[in-house]
Amino acid sequence: MPIFIYNSLTRKKEEFVPLKPKEIKMYVCGPTVYDQPHIGHARSAYIFDVIRKHLIYRGYKVKFVRNVTDVDDKIIDKAQKEFKGEDLNAAVKKVSTKYLDIYHEDMKSLGILDPDVEPRATEYVSQENPLMQKFIGQLINKGCAYVSEGDVYFDIKKAKDYGKLSNQAIEKMEAGARIGLGEKKRDPLDFALWKAAKSGEPAWDSPWGKGRPGWHIECSVMSSDILGDEFDIHGGGLDLIFPHHENEIAQSEAAGNKFARYWIHHGLLTINGQKMAKSLGNFITIKDFLGEYKDADILKLFFLSTHYLHPIDYNDKKIEEIKQALDRILNFSWKARDISYFGASVSNEIEEINVIKNEFVEAMDDNFNTPQAISCIFNLVNLAYKNMDNAVFVKTAEYALVEFSTILGLSPAKLQLLNVDYEIESKILERNKARKERNFALADKIRKELEGKGVILEDKNDKTIWRRKL
Repeated sequence: MPIFIYNSLTRKKEEFVPLKPKEIKMYVCGPTVYDQPHIGHARSAYIFDVIRKHLIYRGYKVKFVRNVTDVDDKIIDKAQKEFKGEDLNAAVKKVSTKYLDIYHEDMKSLGILDPDVEPRATEYVSQENPLMQKFIGQLINKGCAYVSEGDVYFDIKKAKDYGKLSNQAIEKMEAGARIGLGEKKRDPLDFALWKAAKSGEPAWDSPWGKGRPGWHIECSVMSSDILGDEFDIHGGGLDLIFPHHENEIAQSEAAGNKFARYWIHHGLLTINGQKMAKSLGNFITIKDFLGEYKDADILKLFFLSTHYLHPIDYNDKKIEEIKQALDRILNFSWKARDISYFGASVSNEIEEINVIKNEFVEAMDDNFNTPQAISCIFNLVNLAYKNMDNAVFVKTAEYALVEFSTILGLSPAKLQLLNVDYEIESKILERNKARKERNFALADKIRKELEGKGVILEDKNDKTIWRRKL
């Protein structure tokens, strides 16, 4: 079956045909490391993690690149505030290292895979590897960029079909554009490829004097270096279409590169209908969320409930609904695990389950339709509940759930990927022994101890099963 992707460049859903059969080169814009990652960053990282995992599941070898912007105005401003009085170069490195480490920790907490390659902007301007300077030099030599008092700007008039990604006419863009204070460009739409160094700021050598790269040039240089002049998929948030991705296309094509073939952009996240902002008091970091709810699957299921193309609004009511939905899935997985003790096997001949499995894959093949995929999971669970007296049916449904949850990146421990918590099992054995010896005080003490750890016990037919409380 073919995979279809909505291509932001053509504004239509297209059959996905990679440059090489069964091989995919994919580049996603990563973090600018100057602050704590929030749940908006989590949505972006998770969406592309799910896309990547599904493509791997469908038999593709995926080379996944996610960059890091580790020098820019925001990082410099943060360094001046957090390490006031210190050498600014050293302070910038401290800030970028600190917040990149936090980003990595949060991605690990969410169970998101590491990229295959994670290039940093500063690695591409060093004396040993000045690829950004070389790329900019090519644009100058081609007459597509110009030097202005140590800055280098891309000449927007030399861009072919500028505005084709954002679907904007250049005349309308120019009508509302202005040249900002301190900018030395000829046209309001021209953008900086290289910024002349300010006193004390991080800077690298270039033919135009010391300075640092503009934001847009990073991705063009890093993607072409790692993936080649043409690659399959470029991804990012809807807010990056203009000007960031539009400018990437302009400078890459001006340099003679074909660049990305399919563009995937996800909708943005709001909180109670408002844009997330610290000034509004609705800024939720990934650590804040996990600190309150403890379970990354709640956030993931929330993201999955809305198609990635659409905006998503975070509110307490929705999260409570998601918790209840997740609880139903987990309740089934706990019960299915108990059935597995009786040696039930998996059957590939249960037609009703095979139909759901096919529907799940079809949903994901159709532009990664996660709401429909989640619907398949609930259909599977509901069907399994109707057949709880059939151990083979339940075990087969459990394995299908494992398969689905692996693609969607849901926590293996939560969805019972054959893992057993031996500490809890040991406590249950101790409690059962106490009950058999009629030491009900000890048995009750163990039950309460486990409840305090979020573990619920159910005694059925002289057997105790357990599940975690959300």
